[in-house]
Amino acid sequence: MVRKLEHVIIKHPRDAFISQEHLRNEWKRFNYIEEPNYEEVLDEFNQFLTILENHVAHIDYLPVSKQTGLDSIYAHDPVKFTKEGAIILKSGKELRQPEAKVYKQFLQEKNIPIIGELTGEAVSDAGDIVWLDNRTLAVGRGYRTNDEAIRQLKEITAHLVDEFIVVQLPHDQGEDECLHLMSIISMVDHDLAVVHSRLMPVFFRQLLLKRGINLIEVPEKEYLTLGCNVLALEPRVCLIVSGNNETKRKLEAAGATVFEYKGIEISYKGTGGPTCLTCPVIRN
Repeated sequence: MVRKLEHVIIKHPRDAFISQEHLRNEWKRFNYIEEPNYEEVLDEFNQFLTILENHVAHIDYLPVSKQTGLDSIYAHDPVKFTKEGAIILKSGKELRQPEAKVYKQFLQEKNIPIIGELTGEAVSDAGDIVWLDNRTLAVGRGYRTNDEAIRQLKEITAHLVDEFIVVQLPHDQGEDECLHLMSIISMVDHDLAVVHSRLMPVFFRQLLLKRGINLIEVPEKEYLTLGCNVLALEPRVCLIVSGNNETKRKLEAAGATVFEYKGIEISYKGTGGPTCLTCPVIRN
């Protein structure tokens, strides 16, 4: 999750948010903090996209679809990539479940390999699945990822993973709010992570430290403005939502180069930062 990003899948807000009228009718149903301003959404996304285009060689766009809603802008969650290909997931948020079918068809059309798919009662968001290194996978057990999904993910990745770590997530703000494992940890380099330790199980925090991963602590105020949601463009080169000044200062003190985009409309209001907006396909 930290090597140089070469190929990424995103979705343009014009194909997810559609229009101001559409946002006005849908934002409460999708549990957004406020109604996004469509024109400002487009401006913010262009700023985000400019940074991405300067660092990523190959960008694919998910198509507009009547089957998907506002949250489809957060292209990370319906699938998780391994070095061999994608795993098709099924969101723990019922409104997002149709995204997996659309994503699967898109990957097939692009000839991007698929190595597995969740079935039956299994539900999981990719935001709960974190590669700590090439052979170590951590999966958050919470409201968005259940035990059956964890069982199936273990089976699908058995030949790729030496250590499969299940991280029990807290109730926090409740079932209707989105708490992913990636809400409390973002890998920035092989030995550097941005974390919010207050919501992290003790065993997992100790495990990270034992593995030699230095932890940058995000303060409470900046956790609420997505300061813990950091996208590694390459080792110690990262992208964050602007305004998280203390987190940025700590990253730079650790030798990281930090790029920022204004993310009030496309990130904060839907609680999806730069990792959520991007689905990494290939890292060099």
